Amino acid sequence: MNVQRIMVAGAGFMGSGIAQVALQAGYSVILRDLNDELVAKGRASIQKNLEKRVAKGKLTAEKMGACLSLLETTTDLNKAKDVDVVVESVIENAEIKKGLFKELDEICPPGIIFATNTSSIPITELAAATKRPDRFIGMHFFSPAPVMKLVEVINGLKTSKEVTQLIIETARNFGKEPVVVKDGPGFLVNRINNALRLEAYKCLEEGVASIEDIDKAMKLGLGHPMGPFELADFVGLDVGYGLLETMWGNFRDPKWRPSLLLKKLVLSGDLGRKTGKGWYEYEGKEKKVRKDLNL
Repeated sequence: MNVQRIMVAGAGFMGSGIAQVALQAGYSVILRDLNDELVAKGRASIQKNLEKRVAKGKLTAEKMGACLSLLETTTDLNKAKDVDVVVESVIENAEIKKGLFKELDEICPPGIIFATNTSSIPITELAAATKRPDRFIGMHFFSPAPVMKLVEVINGLKTSKEVTQLIIETARNFGKEPVVVKDGPGFLVNRINNALRLEAYKCLEEGVASIEDIDKAMKLGLGHPMGPFELADFVGLDVGYGLLETMWGNFRDPKWRPSLLLKKLVLSGDLGRKTGKGWYEYEGKEKKVRKDLNL
């Protein structure tokens, strides 16, 4: 099988990023979401990112035009029947993802591969919502997708070797470095990263150091490009909390119990950069220490 045409289901930050990566690699892409506003926003995000690359000399104007000519946007899920692979990138909610895959399973011929960009939900659980668990796989990109080189390729219990190899090759064609990971909550990177992040939250709760000093220590002591609190704000505190809920719900090990401080911020609507406040507060691109947190 030769992958030529891809549908990305979900035109948000991650979905539009994945679509951009595929377009730059020369694939024909259908970007789908629930309404015209969402798909228009996704297309605009792709165009803006490509224009930035042109301005920096990383992409020619001709190449940008070629990329955009390969992009189709739609709200019609039925167009999935004409692609080779569907990459799902909707909200990190198991029931919503299962519902989407059930719809896709009815629409798509049996040979079409389903890949999910879930960051934590077990692949076997999602594959069970379809009649094609052998053609179902995890293809987990990292944020922001056009920049981050890693793709986790996660096999479900019944994923075929043929599908695994095809997705590995596709990830490489995208210019990414794939690693093959066994199925399990959080997979590899998020399992390790969330263990670190939870320990950082505990250090804050115990008064070991401040938010800003914990971030500084992780950057200067371990060479991390962003500290755990900065990274949590960048990704979105609701996303991070949802991931921890998945880990806790599957393992039921106390070490994965979500932070109460994190939960309070999410409940208050302070979700990080996208809302202007999280562990820090933001004015445009400027990050400031919060003075209003009762820690």
